[in-house]
Amino acid sequence: MAQTIQMLTANRLKTGDVLYRHVSGWVLMLADGEVYLDAAAADAALAAAQAETVQNDFVAPYLFEVRESAGRIVPVKEREIIRAAGPTVHPHTGKQAGQYNA
Repeated sequence: MAQTIQMLTANRLKTGDVLYRHVSGWVLMLADGEVYLDAAAADAALAAAQAETVQNDFVAPYLFEVRESAGRIVPVKEREIIRAAGPTVHPHTGKQAGQYNA
């Protein structure tokens, strides 16, 4: 059976930005997020993030499956592909246009 690799995501409370967990906190770009190679590490990261929600900086953390493709980490599910690209109603701005700044 193939190994499942995962990442952790949430949304910034003030702006709704999609966030990805990184060792030092949260980042805006999927490519900068931390990849969890085993379920124990992923579950520990999720538990830590859930405990941090009381700070009201981000909401709804959850794990999602990713895979490696052509040397890059990419989401498996369409929902996460869309979230990583940014809002679909504004393809001329934001992440889709390569202009995203936090």
